[in-house]
Amino acid sequence: MKGPLLMGTDLTNLTQEQIAILQNKYLLAFNQDPIVGKPARPYKWGINPDYTFNSTYPAMYWSGTSSNGTVVALFNPTIEEMTMSAEYSEIPQLAGNASYDVIDVWSGKSLGCVAGSVKVDVAGNDTAVFLFGEECT
Repeated sequence: MKGPLLMGTDLTNLTQEQIAILQNKYLLAFNQDPIVGKPARPYKWGINPDYTFNSTYPAMYWSGTSSNGTVVALFNPTIEEMTMSAEYSEIPQLAGNASYDVIDVWSGKSLGCVAGSVKVDVAGNDTAVFLFGEECT
C-alpha cells in the first residue's frame, strides 16, 4: 500500500460529494496498487518563477506511477482560479514527445489521445487529477 487512508471526520456527516471523493475508483486504485508502492511526489513546486521550494505554498505539481499508468495532480493553493498545465516533458514518468490516453480522474471522462500537455483551469483551493495511460498515436 502507498499509505493508509485516514479520515479525520465524522463519516456520518459527509455529503454525497465528499463520499464520491472517498470512493473515487481511480484514486483508490492508485493508493491501493498491489504492484507499485511508491506514493505520488512533487515534481515541480509551482508558485516561484523557477518552480523551486517555497515555504509559504505547498507543492502544486505531483505525479506517481501505478500499474494503471501515471497519476498527475495539479493543486491550486491560492484563492483565485488559475490555468495550470501538466507538461509531459516535466513529469518524470512521461516522455515529453509522446501522446497518452488521458482520463480526468474526478469525472471519469476520457480526454482521448493527448499530445504534449494537458491544460486545465483549477479553482482556488482545488485540485485537478489526471490518469495518463498507454502511449497512443
